[in-house]
Amino acid sequence: MYEFVSLGFADIDQILTIEEMVYSHPWSRGNFSDSLMNGYDVFGLRDSAQQIICYFLLMPVVDELHLLNFAVRKESQKQGYASAMLTFMGNYAKERGFVSILLEVRCSNYRAIEVYLQGGFHEIGRRKAYYPAGDDTREDAIVMRRIC
Repeated sequence: MYEFVSLGFADIDQILTIEEMVYSHPWSRGNFSDSLMNGYDVFGLRDSAQQIICYFLLMPVVDELHLLNFAVRKESQKQGYASAMLTFMGNYAKERGFVSILLEVRCSNYRAIEVYLQGGFHEIGRRKAYYPAGDDTREDAIVMRRIC
């Protein structure tokens, strides 16, 4: 059992725990605080124990939403939560009159790319050397878009 919820400053500790478990280069507390202070939307799923299962952060840009961050707790992956969140995100965008949702994903994040493709996103470009990687290298990002 889970519920969709709006997340805020009180949830940053739980969000950071997930963030640090699933990303090689996680966002900092400051990144999340700044995003919340700027009014960006943060949503998540809570389980019956009120623990966050997954979350995403959206930044509105004119008629488009930019998915800035999205993560599912490691032990909760491959259980359909990402799909549920993408459906919720699409409905949220459509209800508010946004035309599309844009995101970047690491080229090496095959599982996320597959989830996004199944969620209606399509590759529209690449950003060369966008993400930091190991050994002082950089990794390309795939830019994806979903029409609402």
